[in-house]
Amino acid sequence: MERILGLGNALTDVCVTLKDDSILKKLGLPKGGMTHISDELFVEVIGLIRKMDYSVTPGGSVANACRAMAHLGMPTGFVGKIGDDEFGRFYADSLAKVGTENLMIISDTYPSGVCSALISSDGERTFADHMAASLDLKAEDLTPEMMKGYQYLYIEGYLVQNHALIQRSAEMAKDMGLKVVMDLASYNVILQDKEFCRFLVDEFVDILFANEEEAHALTGKKPEEALQELAEKVELVIVKMGAKGALVQQGTTRVQADAVKVEQVVDTTGAGDHFSAGFLYGLLKGMPLKRCAELGSMVAAEAIQVIGALLPDNKWEEVKMKLRIEH
Repeated sequence: MERILGLGNALTDVCVTLKDDSILKKLGLPKGGMTHISDELFVEVIGLIRKMDYSVTPGGSVANACRAMAHLGMPTGFVGKIGDDEFGRFYADSLAKVGTENLMIISDTYPSGVCSALISSDGERTFADHMAASLDLKAEDLTPEMMKGYQYLYIEGYLVQNHALIQRSAEMAKDMGLKVVMDLASYNVILQDKEFCRFLVDEFVDILFANEEEAHALTGKKPEEALQELAEKVELVIVKMGAKGALVQQGTTRVQADAVKVEQVVDTTGAGDHFSAGFLYGLLKGMPLKRCAELGSMVAAEAIQVIGALLPDNKWEEVKMKLRIEH
């Protein structure tokens, strides 16, 4: 099977479920969005979280997808930056345990990054990211040797604020014959840097994942119209619509897949990442586009029934049985 190399933020997730959204208002965090926070605000956020029940899991959008794909039996690798500390070692171990190739870079300046995931009672997640070492990942950290043996580079949309890094990675991938996969990551990130996001999509991206808010932020259009516009720019585009399923278009071929219904949504953290993992698994197995989207929905449905973006091992056994994967 072809191999996928992920490039993204190496962040450890600290997850907490909120009784109401008053804390979000107090901290000035937009519900459902992702905000880079200062050292001072990080101290305040963690101080509040420590007064509640919380969990600690390895995160990072593309890294979540890489770990999920590895669980499904796909060969993956991951490039990110961590500190030489407890969180960094925890993060590197999380990749090793599932067989994802560790191409992590160690910062000699910053501690490892932490993402606080604040989960509202309706399952919506709000991210407060203290990027630290992950934000120190530079264009010059990347080398062609990292991409050898891989056929796809999966770039995290949260990296778009680092223009030099993301453009160098995409150019290097193209020079080495890799297809570029990108997940747009967050609507507010796009709104802050729309021109560069559109440049990346126009010039480098082959496979694009977006949810309906992100697709609207990039195009100003509703899902069906956004899908059509983006399909004219990239080889394959997927618009995820949560409980309404997903739209997929490749050339003039368009399909729609329903979401898998669940009894209770516990936490949407990592749902899109797991959808992408299931979809890419099907794609690299040569399955029809509709089936790829169905597999994505099946994996995502499991992710939204647990706190955090890390499914326990016994859950992966169930997922693989549902996907009829031999193991």
